[in-house]
Amino acid sequence: MAKADSRTTRALFPASFDPVTNGHLDIVGRTLKVFDEVILAVATNVAKSETFSLEERVEMLRAAVDGRSSIQVTAFQGLTVDFAGEIGAGVIIRGFRAMSDFEYEFEMALMNRHLNPRVETIFMMTSPENLYVSSSRLKELVRFGRDVSEFVPPAVAEMLRRRLGGS
Repeated sequence: MAKADSRTTRALFPASFDPVTNGHLDIVGRTLKVFDEVILAVATNVAKSETFSLEERVEMLRAAVDGRSSIQVTAFQGLTVDFAGEIGAGVIIRGFRAMSDFEYEFEMALMNRHLNPRVETIFMMTSPENLYVSSSRLKELVRFGRDVSEFVPPAVAEMLRRRLGGS
């Protein structure tokens, strides 16, 4: 079935991606089933101390999506809703794993709508196999010498092991 509108639909998926996980990549793949293009935007989270530099996170993400033309990877500073407006994204994609994520995400979506009513927020639930996976949990596992290769792309698993000293 053809689209009723010939415009390209662009979605923004912002996250710290510290590091990118298979859960993030699952959301990207599912987003591309709905939107023509997805912009993966690496954000600096002022509330977190980062394991990887902004440049490292951008490179990890680019390697993980392997140059697919429907995906762009960039970095940004400032408010996500402002960045969405700058790049012409009418939608911000947010993923969450559990109800504990919901309240924060809901409040942020309402504030973003207040700041720019032309930008919508769409929530995507994680796939069941990624329900308990988070970047911070994976970093903790690596610090204790555990293998996390089933949860992240291979290059990311190696970078985590080298950075955090796991065996």
